[in-house]
Amino acid sequence: MTLTEQPRPTAPHLPAPRGDLSRTVLAALRGEGGALPRPEDIARAEPYGDDLQLCLYLLYELHYRGFEGVGELCEWDPDLLRVRAAAEDRFLTALRADSPTARSVDEAVGELLVEPAGDDGHSVSHHLKAGGELWKLREYAALRSIYHLKEADPHLWVVPRLRGRAKAAMVAIEFDEFGGGRAENIHAQLFADLMADLGLDTTYGHYLDVAPAQALATVNQMSLFGLHRRLRGALVGHFATVEITSPPGSRRLAQALRKAGAGPAAQRFYDEHVEADAVHEQIVRRDVIGGLLEDEPALASDIAFGIRSTGFLEDRLGEHLLAAWREDRTALRERAGVPFP
Repeated sequence: MTLTEQPRPTAPHLPAPRGDLSRTVLAALRGEGGALPRPEDIARAEPYGDDLQLCLYLLYELHYRGFEGVGELCEWDPDLLRVRAAAEDRFLTALRADSPTARSVDEAVGELLVEPAGDDGHSVSHHLKAGGELWKLREYAALRSIYHLKEADPHLWVVPRLRGRAKAAMVAIEFDEFGGGRAENIHAQLFADLMADLGLDTTYGHYLDVAPAQALATVNQMSLFGLHRRLRGALVGHFATVEITSPPGSRRLAQALRKAGAGPAAQRFYDEHVEADAVHEQIVRRDVIGGLLEDEPALASDIAFGIRSTGFLEDRLGEHLLAAWREDRTALRERAGVPFP
């Protein structure tokens, strides 16, 4: 492995390991040598656990901004790709087994359109709106930063795999996600502004070390679906879930931020998603999903899987957050030397 290239200046620091898998991958990225994980080691790993999820996150991040001190040729290193393939198989196999099945895309989408009448005890946005506690909102923003500071990026990978109506609609939505041509309105920038308003560090990847495995899994799912053409239907299902469920949750989070006394930049991110995603929801249902099914009806089960697996992972994350917050304890991983915020 060649590690002689200069790192890009915006690359984040490498995180601390969380087990043998991530430890050996980190050693390889640092150029320290040693044996990489064997397929049988990966096959025994907990698919949603800290070690495997961090291992996947490390290998996926090479396709985004990389890491400080890690050469860019590592992105396509064949040994690392073999590790990634085995870890992906472990994760994807578990997702397929654990995600609820749907009889059709219409059934899966229809369930996304049903908003509970009130707080059912499982909703993070309802909990935050009811409490309005600033420390919880800051924790939520910190762990969500590993997702939102790359918001929309992995969804772009599906564009060259679509055509016609589905492609045109996908690009139209993504144009909004990337600020309509204005850098200050890129949604990832709006989230960084939210973080700054809450007194958080806006550096890309800063909170990786304190993000629990449940949060890593939601990001890894996007990367997994985005990097594989064979999973293009699942990525469209993921995208549809995000766009359809965003407006009501974003409205509650904006209300929670106002109740907590957060500044206008913090509120703007969610206000923007209430307005924009209400329009996007119609386009993604009618033109992205509808257009893709017209072109490739065989992808219906993959679209439904993308929707259901996204809900499954979001529910796991929500359960983790609420279990901690109801006991007035942090939902973040605590590690010596990594203060929060």
